[in-house]
Amino acid sequence: MRAFVIPPAPKGVDDLRLVERPEPTPRAGQVVVRIRAASLNYRDQAVITGTYPGPTVATDLIPLSDGAGEVTAVGDGVTRVRVGDRVAATFGQTPPRGGPFGPQAPLGSPLDGMLADAIALYEDGLVVVPAGLSFEEAACLPCAAVTAWNALMATGKPIIAGQTVLALGTGGVSTFALQFARAAGARVLVTSSSDEKIARMKALGASDGINYTRTPDWDKEALRLTDGRGVDCVIETGGAGTLGRSFQAVAAGGKVCLIGVLTGRDGANNPYVLMRKRSNLHGIWVGDREMFEQMNRAIEVNDIRPLVDRVFGFEDAPAAFRLHISGGFIGKVVIKM
Repeated sequence: MRAFVIPPAPKGVDDLRLVERPEPTPRAGQVVVRIRAASLNYRDQAVITGTYPGPTVATDLIPLSDGAGEVTAVGDGVTRVRVGDRVAATFGQTPPRGGPFGPQAPLGSPLDGMLADAIALYEDGLVVVPAGLSFEEAACLPCAAVTAWNALMATGKPIIAGQTVLALGTGGVSTFALQFARAAGARVLVTSSSDEKIARMKALGASDGINYTRTPDWDKEALRLTDGRGVDCVIETGGAGTLGRSFQAVAAGGKVCLIGVLTGRDGANNPYVLMRKRSNLHGIWVGDREMFEQMNRAIEVNDIRPLVDRVFGFEDAPAAFRLHISGGFIGKVVIKM
């Protein structure tokens, strides 16, 4: 089968290499999935540039954690899925070369990921994709969508109708957060440095957008837009560089969900304001299979379609990475096998 790999300690997109690998075969409890599409996350940028803080991988690695496809073979004892099922893989997986009850690790580093024609995984690491979604749309769900669902609905108090959510940026997590929050009846504010991206987010349902280049005190603007009350949930994808403003923007009793590190990992942020507001800071690390399946039911009921900015062919995978690294997209970038 075809697969893209990167070497140990990669330096960038130029290190991507197309190779031939043996077709996977399922062990007991495992399933072979013919991958039809995979999507990129900001985490994948860090993996391919050698800046991801996870464990060192000593061999060539197949990147990308997110993908969807169809089951082509099942091993002994498999009961959760059948040949022909349309499935997506969860972010965390039991290592397929080990026993069925080993500790989980993420796909795309340190485990081989989805930028290949096929993969063998334990059946517990798969979910059936929502009816009506294409493989390209379903490939967007495992990391970004589950992370957004976890932040809004599973961690702390779930967002309810009439509340307000502030989503930082216009990447995969933030666009899914917008769609899920709107489906729940919440108002959504977004931030971006691009008026064009803000306009696209408004078309998707955002009530207001804040251009943080023109309005660097975007926390004050969020307070103004909520008549001084603040927002009930901040989808905090920035990290240390934006966290202090998120503390200021959150409402009393609200929550700040720390997801990304786009502005860095180091910084001094005084959490005292959270104490005064009786608000909460939550660290979000994707989510489990139960969350994934709950989210998929909500996607079906509300007819939510992931926002796919652009689809690349398999052999154009390096170009997909370059677009993603440039930031010239909204929602998700997808590679079709």
